[in-house]
Amino acid sequence: MSDGEEAAKSNTASNDRGARLNEGEVTPVPDRPAYLRIADTLREGIRDGGLPPGTRLPTMAELCAEHGVSEIVVRQAIALLRTEGLVETRRGGGTVVRLVPPARRVAMERYRAVTRPLAVPETTFTRDQKISWQEYRLDKEYSRVRADDALGALFELPTGTELLRRRFVFHARGEPQQISVNYLPWDLVGGTPVADPAREPWPGGTLAQLAYLGHPPTRVEESVRSRMPTPEEAEALRMGGGVPVIAITRRLLSRAAVMEVCRDIVLPADRVVLDYAIDL
Repeated sequence: MSDGEEAAKSNTASNDRGARLNEGEVTPVPDRPAYLRIADTLREGIRDGGLPPGTRLPTMAELCAEHGVSEIVVRQAIALLRTEGLVETRRGGGTVVRLVPPARRVAMERYRAVTRPLAVPETTFTRDQKISWQEYRLDKEYSRVRADDALGALFELPTGTELLRRRFVFHARGEPQQISVNYLPWDLVGGTPVADPAREPWPGGTLAQLAYLGHPPTRVEESVRSRMPTPEEAEALRMGGGVPVIAITRRLLSRAAVMEVCRDIVLPADRVVLDYAIDL
């Protein structure tokens, strides 16, 4: 067969394929991997309420028999749901649907509320989580540090200014929910009860502490971004793999002076809803 005949044959075959596609013939699409299909089925059950929070998933053997796959495939499906934060595996308790009611962090109101007289002890965190003072626990680490360039810029103070650094892990009903690392000028808090870790938790939190020091906050500035957690953060907050965090850098100002910098407030993204309302 000559080159011209071969080309003509190829063109005819191509035209025939095009005609079949025009007539509605669809090129076959490979099936999705079995572990993705199993994960889809379980995810749909979780989201439509068929598998409510706290429900134990079928056993490995039951899922293998139901879907006609090996244990390795089922493990892949469960691992995917775990990274999405939908399930957790408990030692001796199988795999269960996670119960994670999202906290609502209402930006416009949360700071105003704790600056008013308190009928009962509370902080912005306890209000967000809707927990009592007895259900609240705070782990803390205090140290004296000097401002690096970034902290100096946030405080509008020279690099090297001495600061009190406080790292808090906030617990609600025994579960860690938030980390914050905040800084206060040492010349403001040194020698005061605010620098004493034994005084924490302090009703009203940092806002009440600044008011106690004679510098009630008049402005709050927050910058919000998303990132993956550090290994230390993921461990402290007992996070599953693949879940990002919301990181909030905050400044509390009294008049024109920056009284506090929080770098950062760290929240698992699957446990919180950020609410914003802007009056126009």
